[in-house]
Parts: sequence; C-alpha cells; structure tokens
Amino acid sequence: MASSNNRIIVPEAKEAMNRFKMESANEVGVNLKQGYNGDLTARQAGSVGGQMVNNIYPARNIKFERKNRVVAGHLTTVTYEARVGV
Repeated sequence: MASSNNRIIVPEAKEAMNRFKMESANEVGVNLKQGYNGDLTARQAGSVGGQMVNNIYPARNIKFERKNRVVAGHLTTVTYEARVGV
C-alpha cells in the first residue's frame, strides 16, 4: 500500500496551512471552524480544497487566433487555460 502524501513534514508549517485553509474557505464562502468540520458537505470540502489548489497553481491563459474550421476565411479567437505546477 502506498504511503499518504498529504502529511505535513515540517511541524512548524501546520499553523500556516491551517491559516491558508481558513483563508481559502472564506474566499469560497464556506464557514470553517477550528477543529472538526464533519458537518461540511462533500461539495463544500471540495470547493475549499479546489480553492487552495487554485491559489497554489494559478491558471495560465494563452490566447491566439486560428482559422475557423466551419466557415472558410474566418478567424476565431481560442483561449486555452492550463494549470502548471512547478
């Protein structure tokens, strides 16, 4: 069985991660309390985790024009969004 990767390796970082989680929850409108939050729905918990990922890995947008494949001679703007982790 594989080991879990979601453990905090540096004990001093635990409080910073808790603050980060509370800030992310506030941004998406989820009311977190200190300690156990088992009353949250899966959607609420997922939105907090998703916001944390969005803050860590901001989206990179790329825009360019390409020929429209439906109508000959027309250009259409296409936007691609990607999250890049380093």
